[in-house]
This record gives sequence, C-alpha cells and structure tokens, in this order.
Amino acid sequence: MILTQILQPTCIKAPLEATDKESAITELVDVLSENGLIQNRDAVLEAVLMREETRSTGIGSGIAIPHGKCNGVSELVMSIGIAKEGIDFDSIDGKPATVVCLLASPVDRTGPHIQALARISRLMLDEEFKSRLESSDTPEEVYELICSKENEA
Repeated sequence: MILTQILQPTCIKAPLEATDKESAITELVDVLSENGLIQNRDAVLEAVLMREETRSTGIGSGIAIPHGKCNGVSELVMSIGIAKEGIDFDSIDGKPATVVCLLASPVDRTGPHIQALARISRLMLDEEFKSRLESSDTPEEVYELICSKENEA
C-alpha cells in the first residue's frame, strides 16, 4: 500500500482549524467532500463518528487515525490534518493528537482499508518523520514529506 495512491495534496489540512475530536473529523470529511471523493458526506461522517464512539482511534504518540466503512464512498479515500496545538483524541497514552489521518472505505473492501491503517502506523513509527510532519506548515510540505518517505521504502 502506497499512501500517495490514495492521498491527494488537496486533501491535506495544515494546519487543522479544529480544536476538538468531532470538529477535526468533520473538517477532514469535509475536505474529502469538497474534493469530490465521496458520494455521501453525511454517511461518511456518521460512519467515522460511530467508529470513534466504539473505541478511540487515538493510537498514542500524537497520532490519531479516525476511520470508517460505509456506502458513502466507492473506493478508499484519505485526508490528513496537522493540529499544531494537538487535539484530545482520548489516546491510549493520554497525549493529544497532532497528526490526524482519516480513512473512509466501502463496506465491502476491507483489505485496502486494513493495509492503509497498517501503512500509516508503520510510517509514524519513524520519530524523525513524524516530527517533521508535526512541524509542517503547508499541505504541500506534508505531501512532499510523505512522498519522500514512501520513495525510501
């Protein structure tokens, strides 16, 4: 799974305007909607928020990966937000999320969804990479960092 195959530069918010979890998720779903990547914005938002209620997607170390599966999308889509001040995502380590990666996929396509979750998690294990993402000021900078990192692999 190569993230830049599903992530468009226009689907990156750096910085995120949101200051809370629900607003951050809404902002990232709206970015996907504004880019014409989802067929039903409300269905996607509901799916991601319902998944978040089940168990927080704040995985710790400043990272959150809110995600959901629904019929509001025809293929796996992704958006990323950089929250300079951090957002409380009820992370397992109690730390606020500064890098928020949102995924939405069709109900019947679990494989790519799981591969993308795993790829994001692996990339974020690189502390230097994560730190550079957190300090990025523009969507272009975030996209370039991800492209460079994936070209290393």
